[in-house]
Parts: sequence; structure tokens; C-alpha cells
Amino acid sequence: MDPEELLNENTGQEKEKKKESPLVSLEKDLKLYAESMHEVAVEIMVEGLSRYPIFVAHQHEVKLGELILDREELNTEWSIQASTLEEFVEKGIIKEVLKERFIKSYKNPHDFMCIFVIVPEGANFVYYPYPKE
Repeated sequence: MDPEELLNENTGQEKEKKKESPLVSLEKDLKLYAESMHEVAVEIMVEGLSRYPIFVAHQHEVKLGELILDREELNTEWSIQASTLEEFVEKGIIKEVLKERFIKSYKNPHDFMCIFVIVPEGANFVYYPYPKE
């Protein structure tokens, strides 16, 4: 195999790498953030703010919730904001008529983080397990 073919192969691999799902980098950051996020979720519930904490993961500026982990400060890919089901309903992200369906599908907040992932293509809810200690 000559050097040009090797270079072309590497370029192809780099392109594939760039196309990988943003969820791959999010998962890496979530592993780093998990303990802090769990503490915030428990605090939201203990203080009676909500029984349904929701985290917002994003790579741009978002006016939803309160910034708790800043990607710029932490030198990571994703920023995380803490929010609640109540704020999502208030802002119309979750329609009032769909609130009960959301609550039924909501996983145990002591075992899973509920994350509203925002990417350029759209946004969706993801449940990610807290690591077992």
C-alpha cells in the first residue's frame, strides 16, 4: 500500500469520527458530572422545589433552568442546567395535557438523571443511569 492510500484512509476515519453522535461526548461528560448532578437532583427534591428534576444538556446558550456545570469553565463539551417539570410545563415545552404521561414515564430520580438534550437537529429526553458506587 502506498502512502497516499494510507493518508486517504486516515482522512476517512477522521470524517467518520467527526460524524459520530453528539451523545458520545455527552456520555463522557455525564460520567464526569454524575455526582454533582445527583446532588443537585436530591437538593431539588429535598427542598420541595419539584419531585421531577430535569437537567438540560446543551452546547449553546439556553434560557431554561439554572446553569450548574459550565463547559467553558470545566473544559468539557456540554453545559448542564438544572430545571424541573414545573418549569417545562410553565414554558410550554411539556404541554399541560401531556404532563401526566411524562410523569408516568419519568424514571426514579435517585437512579436516573432525566436529561433534555438539545442539539442543532432538535431536542429530546434521555434517561441516563447514575453510576453505582
